[in-house]
Amino acid sequence: MSKKRKDKAPMPAASAGLLRFFEEETEGIKIKPELLVVFAVALVVISVLAKVFFPV
Repeated sequence: MSKKRKDKAPMPAASAGLLRFFEEETEGIKIKPELLVVFAVALVVISVLAKVFFPV
């Protein structure tokens, strides 16, 4: 591939829309990622404990 062809390669059109999507602020609940991980781990622990103490 020649250098001339390489310089003229267009960027993907989807990348511009993706950047624009993440720049927009939306209304809604804001949760820190760390808190979400803690909730997920707590849910797993509660599920395992429920399975151990209340077998069906």
